[in-house]
Amino acid sequence: MAPRILLARHGQTEWSLLGRHTGRTDIPLLDEGRRTAKLLGERLHRSPWDGLPDVEVRTSPLSRARETCDLAGFGDRAQDWDALMEWDYGAYEGRTRAEIQETDPDWFIWRDGVPVGVTGAPSRGETLAELSDRADGVIEYVRSADRDVLAFAHGHILRVLCARWIGEDVSFAARIKLSPASLSVLGWAYGAPAVDRWNDTGHLGT
Repeated sequence: MAPRILLARHGQTEWSLLGRHTGRTDIPLLDEGRRTAKLLGERLHRSPWDGLPDVEVRTSPLSRARETCDLAGFGDRAQDWDALMEWDYGAYEGRTRAEIQETDPDWFIWRDGVPVGVTGAPSRGETLAELSDRADGVIEYVRSADRDVLAFAHGHILRVLCARWIGEDVSFAARIKLSPASLSVLGWAYGAPAVDRWNDTGHLGT
């Protein structure tokens, strides 16, 4: 079978609850985030997943993703992967959409991106093109071998992975919401890349 990528978004954090853009700031999980991470793990260790014994496990090294991976019961098998880190929002880090739109009322992240500034500057954000290229690198790696990959990561980068998996522009990610501690699967249909499952939160009772 052609390789798939299973996407696990990390559990809830204080910043994600408040709608603050959380890129490279290392925000820990809330107690609720830890609870739902365990529920996600319980699901993946039941039938039909049965612990995914033959799957390669990768995680963003940021603590909210790594802890979700650990609590889900995959920490001993997981390898940190910088390519799964969240979008670098640069100067917009920690700000909400409403705060940003106070000075830029028409701003839309999936169209306008984030402030780029000077290459190498501390506040330099990641461009839409750079984000797309990073996702493409993950996809190329996943498709390179005959095993599935389970990836623990973040809302925006996982949405971009979905868009690029099916050959869409990064802007397509605006149309696909993704909840904390959700499970998604990107696979194949009739030989073409397809979305097998998206934003599944059945294990959370939602």
